[in-house]
Amino acid sequence: MKKIFTLILVCLYANFAWAQFSLKGKVQDANGGVPGASIAVASSTTGTVTNANGEYSLSLAKGTYQINYSSIGYKTLTKTIVIDNGDVTENVILEVSATTLDEIVVSVGSRTSRRTLTDSPVPVDILSAQDLVSTGQTTFDKALQYRVPSFNTVNTPVNDASSLLDPYEIRNMGPSRTLILINGKRKNTSALMYIQTSPGRGESGADISAIPQQAIKRVEILRDGASAQYGSDAIAGVMNIILKDKYDYGSANIITGITGKGDGGHIGFAVNNGANFGKGYINYTIDFSRTALANRPGKVSAEAEADGDLGFGAPLSAVKSFLAKYPDAGNINGQPENTAAKFAINGGIPLGENSEFYYNAAYVYKKVNSFANYRTPYWRTTDDGLLTPAGQPYVGYVPNFQGDLNDYNGTVGIRSEKNGWKTDLSFTTGNNKQIYTVSNSRNRGLGKNSPTYFRPGGYEFHHNVGNIDVSKLLSDKVTFAFGSEFRAETFSVFEGDTASYVRGGADSFPGTTPNNAGTFTRFNFGGYVDLGFDVTPDFLLNGTLRTEQYSDFGNATVFKVSSRYKFNDDKITLRASFSTGFRAPLLHQIYQQLAQASFVPGQGIQTKGIVNNVSPQAFALGVPKLTPEKSTNFTLGIGLNPNKNLSITLDYYNIQVKDRIVLGSEITGTVSGTTPLDNILKSNGIVAVSFFSNALNTTTSGIDFVVSQRNVMLGGNKLNINLAGNYTIENKYNSINNPKLIADAGKSVFDRTQDALLFSSRPQYKVILGFDYTIKKISFSLNNTLFGPTRFHQNGLDDNTDTEFTPGLVTDLAVSIPVTKMATLSFNVNNLLNVMPKWDFIDLKTGTKTRYDANNNVPSAKYFEQYNLITFNGRYSNVTYDGSQFSQLGTMLNATLNVRF
Repeated sequence: MKKIFTLILVCLYANFAWAQFSLKGKVQDANGGVPGASIAVASSTTGTVTNANGEYSLSLAKGTYQINYSSIGYKTLTKTIVIDNGDVTENVILEVSATTLDEIVVSVGSRTSRRTLTDSPVPVDILSAQDLVSTGQTTFDKALQYRVPSFNTVNTPVNDASSLLDPYEIRNMGPSRTLILINGKRKNTSALMYIQTSPGRGESGADISAIPQQAIKRVEILRDGASAQYGSDAIAGVMNIILKDKYDYGSANIITGITGKGDGGHIGFAVNNGANFGKGYINYTIDFSRTALANRPGKVSAEAEADGDLGFGAPLSAVKSFLAKYPDAGNINGQPENTAAKFAINGGIPLGENSEFYYNAAYVYKKVNSFANYRTPYWRTTDDGLLTPAGQPYVGYVPNFQGDLNDYNGTVGIRSEKNGWKTDLSFTTGNNKQIYTVSNSRNRGLGKNSPTYFRPGGYEFHHNVGNIDVSKLLSDKVTFAFGSEFRAETFSVFEGDTASYVRGGADSFPGTTPNNAGTFTRFNFGGYVDLGFDVTPDFLLNGTLRTEQYSDFGNATVFKVSSRYKFNDDKITLRASFSTGFRAPLLHQIYQQLAQASFVPGQGIQTKGIVNNVSPQAFALGVPKLTPEKSTNFTLGIGLNPNKNLSITLDYYNIQVKDRIVLGSEITGTVSGTTPLDNILKSNGIVAVSFFSNALNTTTSGIDFVVSQRNVMLGGNKLNINLAGNYTIENKYNSINNPKLIADAGKSVFDRTQDALLFSSRPQYKVILGFDYTIKKISFSLNNTLFGPTRFHQNGLDDNTDTEFTPGLVTDLAVSIPVTKMATLSFNVNNLLNVMPKWDFIDLKTGTKTRYDANNNVPSAKYFEQYNLITFNGRYSNVTYDGSQFSQLGTMLNATLNVRF
C-alpha cells in the first residue's frame, strides 16, 4: 500500500512539473489590437500569432522565458515571463518602428551619427519588406518600379544578353550613377554593358534583381548626390538594401502567376529562417523561381519584307505565302524564359561587451533562354541542311540565346565602441560572371562545315573592397567621422570558340575574337572626413570632404555641405544640400570592344563594331582617354508634419554633369570620301565604328514629392493613403565634346537617337497613388501608377519626326487574407485594366500626332516606311525596337501563400 501511495505522489508531482499553462493576453498599438503579431519564445521554435483582435494564447511549461513580441512596422519588444503555478496574462503595447516614414533611422546621408527622416538634411525614401511584397512583382527591381517614382526600369524588347539584367536608373541619370549598397557596403557592378539602342546604352549597374525579396528588411534610397560620403557612382543617389537580422519567426512563400494572355507563367518558392543565440543571430533566405516565355510579337508587313530597302527584296508572293502561315514571321520577343536560384545570409556574433563580428553574403544563379529574330526562308535562303530535319521543307530557323549568370557578394567586419568611439572595419568581395551560348544557329561563312552550337564568350567583373570607418559624438552638438576605402577591380572579356567569330561568326550573336579578349585591372584608395554640428536642437550643419586616387587616371577631390532647420514644434522642416561629385569610367567602358549583331533600320541585322578607348583605332581618330565625370548637385526641400498621421515632403534637385561618358553614335565616312576622317577609316579597315568618350555636359533638374496620410477612419476601419511623384523639369545636354578630326568632317559622336535615349526615353513624370485598407482580417491595397510620356528618335526616322509613348495609368490590386493564425493567402492583379503602351508619330513642324495602325486596311502612307523601319517591319510594333516606359505584357495574375513557423 505504501508503494502504491508513493507511486501516486510521484505521478502527481510529475504531472504538476510538466503541466502546461497558458500565457495569454493582447498585443496592441496606440490605436487598438495588432492582428498577425508574432509571439515567439527566444532561442526556440515555440510561438504563435495574434488573432484579428490582437489576442493570443501560448501553452508553456513551468519556467522562465524570454518572449519576443514583434510585427512588421513595429519595434520588437522582449519581456521576461515567469510561469509558476498557473496561467499568466501579459498585455503589451508595441511602438511604431523605424519603418514608418517620419521615424525611420536611416543609414545613408551622413557618415556621422544616424538620424531620423525628420532630422535628415537630405531626402530619403524608405520601403519596408511589406511595401515590396505587396506589389506582387516577382523581382526586387520591378517592385521598386511601382513604389519609387524616381526609379525606372522595364524589360527590353530585344532579349539577348540584356535579358539577364534590365537597365534601371534614378532621376533619369542612367544605371551607372546610382550606387548600390548592401548593409552599407558597396555592391559589385554587373559584367554586362548595354549596347543595344535602349535606355541605359553604354552603361552598367549592379544586379539588384538578384537579391531575394524575402531577405530584405527595408530599403533606403537617398535621392541626392553622395560622392563625398561614398565615392564614385553616387551622382544620382544611393540605394542601401538592409537585410533581415534578428530572428523573429520563420516563413515560407509559394508564389505562382500568369499573364492575362495565359503565357509567362511564374512559380517560386522562398524560405526565410534563422536563429538567435544570446546576443548573436543568423538570418538566411533561399529563393527558387522559374518564369516561362511571354511572347508579344507584332504582325509583319509583307510589302515591307519584300521591299529591297525596308526588307529583303524577296518576291512578294513568296513573302505572302510564308506570312499567311506565320503572321508574326515566327518572331519571339517579350519576356524570355528564366530560372533563378538565390541565397542570402546575414549574421552577427558578439565579441565581448562592446564589439560584434558581423557577416553577410548573397549568391544568385540565373539562366535565361531567349531568341533572336526568326531567320525567314526569304531572309536566309538555306540552312545548308544543318537545322532542318531530313525530309522536311525548309522554313527558316530561329537562333536560340542562353545566358548563364553567377553573381555573389560577401562582407565580413567588426564593429566596436569604446570611450564613445565607434569603429567599423570590413572587407567586401563581389563578382558577376556571364557566359553565353548560341544554339540552333550556324556560321554562314563555314557553310556545311558549321556547327550549330556556339560558345561566343562572356564577361566577368570582380572587386575587393576594404573599409575603415570611425565616428564619435564629440559633444552634445558636434559629431565627427573619418574613414578610408581601398578597392581593387578586375574586368575580364572571355574569348569565344573559333567557329563563333571566324568568317562572320555565329548568326545572331558573333563571338569575341582573341584580340578583343583580355583581363584588365585597376585599384583606388580614398579617404573622407565628416563633421556634423547641431547649432541648436533645430538647426543642423553637416560637411564632408573626400579625396580618392585611381591607378589609371589620378586624383579626385569632392565635398558636400548640407543643412536642416526645424520650427513650429518640428512640424516644418527646411533642408538643403550642395555637393560636388565624380564617377570614374567603368573598366567596361575603357577596355571593352566587340562586334555585335544589331537591327539597323533599313538594313536589317548588321554587325557593327565598338573600339575601346585605348585602341590604336581610337587614337588614330583623335579620341582622348576617358577621364572621370564631374558633377555638382543642389537640393532644396521642405517637410511638413501637421499632425502624427500626415507628412508631406517636397524636394527640388539640380544635377550638372561635366564630361559625361557616353557610347557614341556610329562614325562612318563622309559622302565625299576625301576628308582626313575618311582616310583614317579606310586605312584602318573601318566601315562604321562607335567608341566611348567624355562627350557631353548635361543638366538634369526636377521635383520629388511625397504625401502620406495615415489612419483615416472609413466605415469603422482605417485607410492609409500615399501619394508620391517625380517630375523632370529639365534633362538635356548643354554642349558636345567632339574629337577635332570628327568635328572637322561634319560628324558627331552624339546624334538625335542618342539624345532621346539619354534624355527623354524615361517618363517625364511618374505619380503613384496608393490606398491601403483593412476590413477585419482582410487587407486591400489599390495602387495606381501614372507613367508620363517618353520620346524617341529611332535610327531611320527623318529629321522632322519623333515617336512618343503617351501617358499610361497602370492599376494594381492586392488582397491579403489570413486563412489561419500562421498562414496568409494573397492575390495580386497587376495592370488590372490591361493598359498597353501606346505610341504616336509626331510631326515636329506642326505638332500633329499620328497613331499608325498596321492592321488598318488603309494605313497612313506618310508613315509606312518609317513605321517599318523602327519596328523591323512590324515585328516590334508594340514598343518599337527601343522599348517603352512600362511593360508590354499587360495584366498579370499572382497568388502567394505565406506560412509562418
